[in-house]
Amino acid sequence: MSAHTLLVVDDDVAIHELLAAALSRTDWQIHDAYDGLQGLACVEARSYDLVLTDIHMPGIDGLELLRRIREMRPEVKVMVMTAVSTPDDIVRAIREQAFSYFSKPFSAGAVADLIAQAVDTQHWEDDIEVLSAAPHWISLRLRCKMETADRLMQFVREMGMNFPPAERDNIAAAFRELVMNAIEHGCGSDPSKRVQVTYMRSSRATIYLIQDPGAGFSFDDIDHAAVANPPDEPARHLEVRAGRGVRPGGFGILLTRNLVDELIYNEKGNEVLFIKYLK
Repeated sequence: MSAHTLLVVDDDVAIHELLAAALSRTDWQIHDAYDGLQGLACVEARSYDLVLTDIHMPGIDGLELLRRIREMRPEVKVMVMTAVSTPDDIVRAIREQAFSYFSKPFSAGAVADLIAQAVDTQHWEDDIEVLSAAPHWISLRLRCKMETADRLMQFVREMGMNFPPAERDNIAAAFRELVMNAIEHGCGSDPSKRVQVTYMRSSRATIYLIQDPGAGFSFDDIDHAAVANPPDEPARHLEVRAGRGVRPGGFGILLTRNLVDELIYNEKGNEVLFIKYLK
């Protein structure tokens, strides 16, 4: 089996060394470019399984490189990294179909996990459809695949730059739980269906609206979820899930309620709004 091919485009030699060390025990064949034009020439010369590019560097910047790769080799996955992240950059990366986006500094383990996720994800090109993209209002349609929720969670984490790191992680975790619920229960994990996600940011709060095409649910009928446990039986839902042959879990709504400031469902139960206030 041939090695996976990775192109790293960054004018910082230390980043090349860090990524080489992170992937030293894998089958990745790593190529290096040290500015945007050199990176573009590499992609013109051959295709890669994955390109990791910085944004701010000589020649052309990483977002312009991303745009040109999408035109030239749309099958190539591109992950964007930057030391100075802005909402405009994140929005542009989403619009240009970046596979993922993350800020520096980063741990070798974290980026290795993102790279592994990129390799494992197949038929990804139209998994995230942009309906509207502005720094204060982003609307997307997601294909109902679990890996799509994991991909988008990384963008959500980056959009939470106005929050402390721990709260950014909480928002991303809450978002993932709710999108996973929408994919699994609202869509029946059917990749032909889509979930709509809208992100809004005001001067006082960030708001996420998640809408799925399912029939919805009632809190009176979800005895398989932790949120329905009687006070004297904190693990009751685990027995219910086991009896029905449902996978372990059921903590999503309960977990999310503890991570965000407000969690609001519509009457039908197939739309949920969660709010995190800026302190």
